[in-house]
Amino acid sequence: MTQIRDWRLFCTLWVGLGFTSSVLKIYRIFDKRNSMKAKGTPSTWVIPCYNEANRFPYDRYVAFLQSRPTAQLLFVDDGSKDGTAQRIEQLQEQFPHAVSLIVLSQNMGKAEAVRQGILQALENPQTERLGYVDADLSTSLEEACSLEKKLSQNSQFIFGSRILKLDNTIERKWHRFVIGRLVATAISGVLGIEVYDTQCGCKVMSRAWAVTAFEKPFISRWLFDVELFFRLMQQYGKKTFLQQSHEIPLQQWIDTADSRVSWSYGLKLWWDLFYIWKTYR
Repeated sequence: MTQIRDWRLFCTLWVGLGFTSSVLKIYRIFDKRNSMKAKGTPSTWVIPCYNEANRFPYDRYVAFLQSRPTAQLLFVDDGSKDGTAQRIEQLQEQFPHAVSLIVLSQNMGKAEAVRQGILQALENPQTERLGYVDADLSTSLEEACSLEKKLSQNSQFIFGSRILKLDNTIERKWHRFVIGRLVATAISGVLGIEVYDTQCGCKVMSRAWAVTAFEKPFISRWLFDVELFFRLMQQYGKKTFLQQSHEIPLQQWIDTADSRVSWSYGLKLWWDLFYIWKTYR
């Protein structure tokens, strides 16, 4: 009887061991698939550049890429006349798998530079999240990535907002702040939604929404963000847009000394805004 009980115990242990081993093998297979899926859905950050050679924050880009080996940066040289492309190529040599460069033959404006970068990124079918930041890193890439983490099935579009609070650092020249608030108020009225800052240069969205937003050329060289909002609302409906879009106050935004927007555009800006409203209403 004792031998029979021992034999039954042995069989039970053997079957249990085999079952456990099979479960572990299945788990490893699914875990590997999930891991491959995660690696196959990267994000790409598009960075438009125009005459950035003298203020290109090379060391900050290096530090970011060293800390995030899977990051993908796609620079678009918008017809620069200085050594911008050469600076980016130096970075590309140091991080060949993380840095890409598009060089436009002539200056097309920020709107088309960002659009060309997004279209290039969309050619990779594995890219699921796309965003853009300014080349001077007034919004850091680290913070941009923190915004990207907020994307989900119910959050398709995340954009930074330069709202000054007690617990953040937003440094803007007073005249740019005043003008910016006037423009922002007008933009909010044109869009028909309560939005504080459409013009912050840090935005990220899902692949599907990026296709909608950047498929066609923009009307304005600089106010393309407004058109982006209009396009997404027209495609998905205002209600869905508001539910799946989130304006997030930045922890830090530092105004640079050399703006790429000329003072003369301050007059044309209002015409652009009117023409955008007339086109998309």
